[in-house]
Amino acid sequence: MAARFAAARGMASSGPPPFPGAKESSPTKPPPFPGSAKPRESADAADERNREHLASRLLDQSELERFKNLIVFAKTTVESQFSGRHKSPDLGSGGEFVEYQAYLPGLPIHAIDWRIYARTRKLVIRRYREETDMDVHLLVDASGSMGYLGTGRENKGRRAARIAAALAYLMMKQGDKASLTLFADRVIDHLPAGGGQRHLLKALRSLVRPAHEPTGLTDLPGAVRECNRLFKRRGRLIILSDLLGHDPAEIFDALGPLLHRGFEILLMQILDPEERMLPDAPLAHFVDMETGESIEVEPAEIRDAYAARVQERCDTLAEDGAKHRVEFTSLCTESPYREAIEAYLGFRTSKN
Repeated sequence: MAARFAAARGMASSGPPPFPGAKESSPTKPPPFPGSAKPRESADAADERNREHLASRLLDQSELERFKNLIVFAKTTVESQFSGRHKSPDLGSGGEFVEYQAYLPGLPIHAIDWRIYARTRKLVIRRYREETDMDVHLLVDASGSMGYLGTGRENKGRRAARIAAALAYLMMKQGDKASLTLFADRVIDHLPAGGGQRHLLKALRSLVRPAHEPTGLTDLPGAVRECNRLFKRRGRLIILSDLLGHDPAEIFDALGPLLHRGFEILLMQILDPEERMLPDAPLAHFVDMETGESIEVEPAEIRDAYAARVQERCDTLAEDGAKHRVEFTSLCTESPYREAIEAYLGFRTSKN
């Protein structure tokens, strides 16, 4: 290193300065003209550019083409079967009450609110917002455990982010509005329900966090309770998480208020195959990705009991979900990406 530095200094110092007081420069590279040097990109600008790049990779054109037929099918199914069930911006005589309006000649007489007339001697009608669309809420786990990366597979956080991105796109194509909420031990980001290309791009930027920066502890029940305040309108709730660390009873207890408000809920559990069946190794050192606690075990000694425990938990989530009118599906990071979208389409169809 010293020899290379000395050689570089020797090259730079060859030849006299062009005029007294001028800085030395290499004769093969004249100094740039004033103002010609490019300004250095700020750290914030570079980070934003990198984030935009990562966001764009969560939902690319080739993936959309793969799901094209499913998207068209879902769109026509919704428009033909469910158009009368969702809310529309048009005011009519059924649905959610919006306002009173003075009665005008030509309007149907049966629309008059006669109780208001009895009290005020004024003829008014009640205006309602017809149901023709529905908000769909995506609740995505961004905690440390979602960073688990199995051999030759993407980590759980990236799989959850890609599924959420595809579902958001699908929902907006169907005419629904989608919201996105990220959580760890609390809600860490919330994008209110909306539609359109700009809203989708905002969602993709937010999804960079669970895909590439999962961190922190998990508190799904606490996050669900926060969401009960954030979600203003009744709709569908899709939870994407490994569903680890909490007793199923705690999860369903937290979902109770949303179920009471009429929400339709789908739990999407995302696990790596090595979390279902321990890796094949003579000795393994396991580290908790959220707390840092570690333990060394021989996987062969506990593999069968561990697999049975994991299966028991999945069965409990499915059985308790059925009792609470909550659908449950377990997805694997080695399974085809298409399965998540099919699970959503099945959930949507079964709820209508």
